[in-house]
Amino acid sequence: MITAGDFRKGVTIEWENGVWSIVDFQHVKPGKGAAFVRTKLKNVMTGAVVERSFNPTDKQPRATIETKEMQYVYTDGEFYYFMDPESFEQIPLTLDQVEEAIKFMKEETMATIRFYKGKAFSVDAPNFVVLEVTDTEPGFKGDTTSNTTKPATLETGYQIAVPLFVNIGDKIRVDTRDGSYMSRA
Repeated sequence: MITAGDFRKGVTIEWENGVWSIVDFQHVKPGKGAAFVRTKLKNVMTGAVVERSFNPTDKQPRATIETKEMQYVYTDGEFYYFMDPESFEQIPLTLDQVEEAIKFMKEETMATIRFYKGKAFSVDAPNFVVLEVTDTEPGFKGDTTSNTTKPATLETGYQIAVPLFVNIGDKIRVDTRDGSYMSRA
C-alpha cells in the first residue's frame, strides 16, 4: 500500500478496477481547509488519462508491473508474435498492444514488453533503430538550404521527414520516442 502523500511520477497503483500510472502530481495546501494531492493518472491498459484529487492519507495498493526483453519474430496479419530469448516461448499480441512500437520494428528486433499479472499490455521499441529508406524523392545537388526536409518511407512502412541528401537504399538512425531522423547509419 502507498499513501497519496507518497505519490511520485511513474508509480503505478491499482485504483477503480484498473492499473494507473501517475503522470503528474502536486501537493496542495489551501489557506482554508485540508491539504490534498492533485494527480494526473494514466490507465496503463487503455491509455485513458484522468485528473483526481486524493486526501494525503488515502492508501492505494501498489501495482507491480513486470518488464521483459523479447524479440519480435513475425506477424500473421492479425497478431504480432514476440519470443522470449531464454525460454523460446512465443506470445501473440494485437495491433492495439503494439501500435506505437511496431512502426519502428522489423523482424528480429528486441523490444521491451510490460506485463501486469502475467498479461502483456504494452510494447516499447528500442530508443534508436537503424532502418533502410525504401522510397523518397531524389535530392538535387545544390539543394543545401539548411533544415530542408523531404518525406521518406522506411522499410517498416513508417513515413518520416529526412534531409535532402538521403536517398533510396540509405540506412538511417531513427529516434523512436518522437519518430524523428537522427543521422545516417
